[in-house]
Amino acid sequence: MSGVQFGWVGYRRVAFASAAALMFLAGCQPGELFPQKPAEGADAAAAEPQMIEQDVEKPDVFSVTDAGLWDGRPSLGGVWVAHPDVDEPERVIIRNAANGRFVIGALFRRERDNPGPALQVSSDAAEALGMLAGAPSTLSVVALRREMVSVAQPEPVVELTEATDIETTPLDPIAGAAAAIDAAEAAQAAPAAPSTTPMPLPGPIVSPLEKPFIQIGIFSIQGNALQTADLLRADGIIPTVLEQSSQGRTFWRVIVGPALTSDERSALLAKVKELGFADAYFVTN
Repeated sequence: MSGVQFGWVGYRRVAFASAAALMFLAGCQPGELFPQKPAEGADAAAAEPQMIEQDVEKPDVFSVTDAGLWDGRPSLGGVWVAHPDVDEPERVIIRNAANGRFVIGALFRRERDNPGPALQVSSDAAEALGMLAGAPSTLSVVALRREMVSVAQPEPVVELTEATDIETTPLDPIAGAAAAIDAAEAAQAAPAAPSTTPMPLPGPIVSPLEKPFIQIGIFSIQGNALQTADLLRADGIIPTVLEQSSQGRTFWRVIVGPALTSDERSALLAKVKELGFADAYFVTN
């Protein structure tokens, strides 16, 4: 994908928790996350399942198994792959069939007429998947969605008054990983003490241009619009996501700007197109 350098932020937490979930679920059959004996009496309430949020594979949204290639050059944007059949950016799980390694990253569109294998791979993705420069590997790419799933609670601890055989129940690694990440992020993101001196609010920016904004895209799914906005922020471009509706249908527009001069607007459009948004164009608002 010529000139495509993507940013992708906000997935370290997802990748960590999802990887823990995938490794844990690998040895379980569907519906048997925590096999336990049926609860009886007062213990029944403690064994009722709880709902947690985790990544779920969605092959109906996007799924492809094809040759992938890293050309050996360093690439910006972290972990991502690109395929010509992509309409909108997606969060995906990428598996290397040769060694069984996998990683969670981003999926973008590449130009269909570019030579080489269908899947273009970033340098960070290639490293995570154990791929060598210039050596194609068969990759499986499947879309992910965050969903609430049911997980059974561990059985309550029983005080023992005499020697008894103890049944061990595995703890929930997903919830444990998520709690550890939440605690670390909360410590890092603790806000500084607020200033007692009020700051003046900036006024709106007025541009002399008739069309000072650049429209990146229109999305029917809010999550895709937000992910696109994250990509732009990672490369130093400040986007705005607008929720709008037409003929009873809600959609989300991603725009950047306003530019104050024609040169500034042209430079911004060129940078946006370098990131892969080839259909971006000037708009009034």
